[in-house]
This record gives sequence, C-alpha cells and structure tokens, in this order.
Amino acid sequence: MNINSVPIVSVVVPMFNVEAYIAKCIESVLGQSLKQFELILVDDGCSDNTLEVVQRYQDHRIRVISQANRGLSGARNTGIDVSRGLYVALLDADDYWAVDKLQQHVKHLNNRPMVGVSYSPSLFVDEQNELLGIGQFPKLHDISKQHVFCRNPVGNGSSPVIRRSLLEEVAYYEKGCNRYRKMYFNESLNQSEDIEFWTRIVLVTQWKFEGVAVPLTYYRVNQGGLSANIERQFACWQKAVELNREKAPTFFKQYYRLAKAYQLRYMARRAIQSNEKWLGLRLILKALCCDFRILLQEPKRTIITLGGAVLRLLPLSLYIKLERAAMQYLGKKQIS
Repeated sequence: MNINSVPIVSVVVPMFNVEAYIAKCIESVLGQSLKQFELILVDDGCSDNTLEVVQRYQDHRIRVISQANRGLSGARNTGIDVSRGLYVALLDADDYWAVDKLQQHVKHLNNRPMVGVSYSPSLFVDEQNELLGIGQFPKLHDISKQHVFCRNPVGNGSSPVIRRSLLEEVAYYEKGCNRYRKMYFNESLNQSEDIEFWTRIVLVTQWKFEGVAVPLTYYRVNQGGLSANIERQFACWQKAVELNREKAPTFFKQYYRLAKAYQLRYMARRAIQSNEKWLGLRLILKALCCDFRILLQEPKRTIITLGGAVLRLLPLSLYIKLERAAMQYLGKKQIS
C-alpha cells in the first residue's frame, strides 16, 4: 500500500499502560491477510513502557497519536477523528484478532450495503493467550432495536468494524478537555460507553447490525476485570442508558425494564465469577422480579445463571469441580 493512498480499514487501538499485551495486539493486525489498512495507536497518557514496545515496529501503516489521558472513549474519538479508512475497526490493546478478521468483515460490509456495524463471535483467552474453551456467540442476523438495547450483540470493543458514513451520521460536537471537539463515543462515560453508542445508532439511524459466523476476535479475561465493583458497573450502565431516553421515550417505556433485567442477569454472572456469592443470587432474583420476560425469551441462560448462583453457595472445592465440568461441556457445544 502506498503511504499516501487511502486505506480500506482504519484500526483504532487505545493504549493506556498495556506493555504486557500491546505486542500481541499489534502483531495480530500486521499479520492480517488484508493489507490495505492503517493502524492508529492512541497513547492515552501511558506511564509504563508501552511506547517502547510500540517503537520496535517499523511499518509505514502504523501511526502513533499521543494525548493526555481521556479514557477509553476519548482515545477512541481521537483515533477515529484522524482515521482515513472507508471502515473503522476497533481493537482494545489487550485483545487480538484472527488473521482474516479484516478481510471477512470488509467482504461482509461490501456485500451488505445496509449493514453499518459488522461483528463476530469472540473466543476467551487467559493472560497467557490460552483458550478458555468458552466465548461470546451472539445472534448474527435479524437484529432488532430491542436486541441491540437489551442484549448488545456486538459483545466487546474488539469485535466491531464500522462504516465511516455511519460514524459521521452519529457524530456530534461537545466540549471535552476545555475545547469543543468531534465526539463519537460519549466521553462522560468511563464504562458502558459501547452500550450508549450502539443504542444511539439504532435509535437515530437506519443502519443495521449484522455478524459473521466465524469467531475472529480473541478477548482476554483477567481476574482484575472480574473483581471490579459490580454494583458500580450497574450504575454506569444505567447512566449510559439514560443518555438516550429522550430520543425514544415510547421505545424506552416498552423495553427499559427488560434491558435492565438482562443487565442484572449479566451482573449476577460477574458476581458469581468474582466469588460474591450472595450478591450473585440477589442479582439474578432481582433480574427475574424486574422483568420475567428474560426467562421466557432465554430460559436456558437464565436458569443456568440462577443455578450457578445457588451452586456457588456450596463449598468452594466442590463448586470449582462442577464449574470446570460445565465450562468444558458448554465450550464444546459453542465451538463445535
């Protein structure tokens, strides 16, 4: 690719103290089967050796943008704003991609002009890049506004590839860091920024969400993420959701409680994983009381979460054996 040519895809990677992961992330992009891309690495105020690792890679497709720390949304906004690609792919610095990730999504978007956000299933890996045998396998087709709001089919921030025309349609100007600048993701949010963004897209545009069937993203699960304050995360979700209520009050009246129930169920699973036994049980019961439709729409997942919350009250050694057996069984079913 000529240095002055327009890339097909701009890959935006926010970086904040990720020296342990950034090499794997960069190499997964440089190794893509589709070569016409630019890789925009946004240094969001790194204070570790991340930039020293980045400097090892001498490739004209890499651009490094440095700024004072603005958080994930601010780093993504900076990267998107300077990008030149027809499509923009998001990748978190601790995750990485399969070799044909970009090629598959570009083909999908080229063939489906009504699709604005293309995504894929993701496989979970640990700190050593070992597969955990489980992943995110979302619904891929016929995605409704309700499904985006309640279930977030995109799954995680390293899965989507987005049309530039969609990004321009939902962009707005707002004051950030003492000056007005172009916003895509809401910079007032330090969590659940994806939820707000996807919801805004389906409420104010006609673009469709659609996935490709092959797992193309490797999403890193670490214990630090699991031990975060679960109730604070729920409060952040509520704040993100409320930002779009005025855009579609009738829609919110119909689906807000259902979306809240699904989020409570998700938080229950996080609590169970974090050994917050009673919190997990309380959250799944609260989810069922909030909107019983989660049991009717997704009986298996809801019952599994409830069962997991109850079993978590067992002695730890017994629970670990049961959990391992269940993960192996479900992992084989998902990946096969």
